[in-house]
Amino acid sequence: MPQRFALIIDPVEASEERADFSGTFTVVDAAAPALSVGELSTQRGDGVFESIGVIDGHAQEVVPHLERLANSARICDLPVPNQEQWRQAVAVAAAECPAGEAVIKLILSRGVEHGPTPTAWVTAAPASDFSNVRANGVKVVTLDRGHPLDVAERAPWLLLGAKTLSYAVNMAALREANRRGADDAVFLSSDGYVLEAPTASLILRFGDRFVTPAPTGGILHGTTQLSVYDYLSGRGFDTGYDRIPASDLPRAEAAWLVSSIRLAVPVTAVDGTSLRVDHGLTTELNGYLLSPRN
Repeated sequence: MPQRFALIIDPVEASEERADFSGTFTVVDAAAPALSVGELSTQRGDGVFESIGVIDGHAQEVVPHLERLANSARICDLPVPNQEQWRQAVAVAAAECPAGEAVIKLILSRGVEHGPTPTAWVTAAPASDFSNVRANGVKVVTLDRGHPLDVAERAPWLLLGAKTLSYAVNMAALREANRRGADDAVFLSSDGYVLEAPTASLILRFGDRFVTPAPTGGILHGTTQLSVYDYLSGRGFDTGYDRIPASDLPRAEAAWLVSSIRLAVPVTAVDGTSLRVDHGLTTELNGYLLSPRN
């Protein structure tokens, strides 16, 4: 996925108010070097990020993504982003996106080692084609994440509630899933509760009730999951959050992995046990997620 557009942000205080932040952006060649070799995002994965879906030039769910970026920054003791500055940067990047589906990435790093300020940048590129998995679904395996459900409260230094650049564990989980003959993974707490997928939220259906793991225990509160819940609530379905035992997974009447770029992907099997796929509702969900949303 080659980058089509990139700009560097000169971060300002979160409290600073002004109508125009364009003077704090520098457009750079997306194919050229732009970061220092001392950059801590590349040396240590010391930073946070967000990926925003773009449909025909319209950036989706910008405010929830910026709020989550700010929350991640707080957890990681990074300067909290100025929401209006970053909103304007997203708008600039969205205007450079091609027709169809694209992705904007927001990155906030601790900066250069021993440097005085953070590093921040935005990129835009065409999105990968996920039409096949949206239609045909994915098989998942469950993987132990290695900590109990309440560890985020007891050990906040693990940064489990932040969307950090340190994604090595998430990528290792996907490779392990592939080794086991699956397409994706669902993390479980060491005490047997469902968490999330490496790059997506999980939604389960039991009758007319839809449930997702409560956004505690280091689970990211998914922006796309919130949009799906808005749609389902509008259809009259019951939606909620709960502690979900791993034993409930194979009992679900349907399940989806949902994320900003891949959107709603049905789960066809869990640890080799087949799940029913609701193709009609999946089509509805993706139709909604592909429509412009703020």
